[in-house]
Amino acid sequence: MRIIQFREAICEAMSEEMRLDESIYLMGEEVAEYNGAYKASKGMLDEFGDKRVIDTPISELGFAGIGVGSTMTGNRPIIEFMTFNFALVGIDQIINNAAKIRQMSGGQFPCPIVFRGPTGSAGQLAATHSQAFESWYANCPGLKVIVPSNPYDAKGLLKSAIRDNDPVIFMESEQMYGDKGEVPEDEYLIPIGKAEIKVPGKDVTLVSFGKILKQAQIAVDKLKEEGIEVELIDLRTIRPLDVDTILESVKKTNRLVILEESWPFGNISTEITYQVQNQIFDYLDAPIEKINTADTPAPYSPVLLAEWLPNSEDVIKSIKKVMYK
Repeated sequence: MRIIQFREAICEAMSEEMRLDESIYLMGEEVAEYNGAYKASKGMLDEFGDKRVIDTPISELGFAGIGVGSTMTGNRPIIEFMTFNFALVGIDQIINNAAKIRQMSGGQFPCPIVFRGPTGSAGQLAATHSQAFESWYANCPGLKVIVPSNPYDAKGLLKSAIRDNDPVIFMESEQMYGDKGEVPEDEYLIPIGKAEIKVPGKDVTLVSFGKILKQAQIAVDKLKEEGIEVELIDLRTIRPLDVDTILESVKKTNRLVILEESWPFGNISTEITYQVQNQIFDYLDAPIEKINTADTPAPYSPVLLAEWLPNSEDVIKSIKKVMYK
């Protein structure tokens, strides 16, 4: 099977869907002439022209609103934010219009739109450019939230998101665009709302998603050398959350650790913790452990940033803690 980069998988997903449906277009900052800020739309302007690959001013509120409004006339836009940190100035359109328009119109206006771009930290980008917003958007009914961790999932999930008739928040990472992985040449889709068991195990369930999953995988590999078998689950979709896959795993392992690149208060790991203790409390042999960033804005200093972000050693410590080792 061929090996391609994460950015190429994103580009292929958008291009394949745009060839199938002329109502799909891509709009955002630098997506056309510059081939995308991270080159995720390379070549698309040449193929589809400037009516379907559209450069915008630095006005996220404006082009997010244009995208939402265009769904009401039969279009299926893909709106790229250079980073979801910049989406904060466009969040009114996402939360108050995209997420609610189907209900407020009595079902007359579905809103088939994808908002995509990078989330989380990406090195020395400091406090206002290093934030994870998955839990913000997952909190809002009417939105679907997807955070892939590899090129294969990115392509299959983005194609499903583009075909979905509801608004989808599709969150990537600046630090994953160069990641390489196996991606089939033949068309495939990955269903929204289904987690994947990346590594089967019997001792502890470890749940994660997005680029921080790499740290989870490192921890799993190291612990395997010590005879500890960790079942690693990649959520892939944050909302709808595949609670059943998590519950079935915890019923087997009786222990749960959650790794998430976000502030510790009111996040996805908090919701998972609630669901597990509420539904299968008697299966737990240890308190649930969740691993998050420090409860501060992201620092600029690389030394402090390394302390701020969770890593594989944090995961190993938590897993051994729930195993009383």
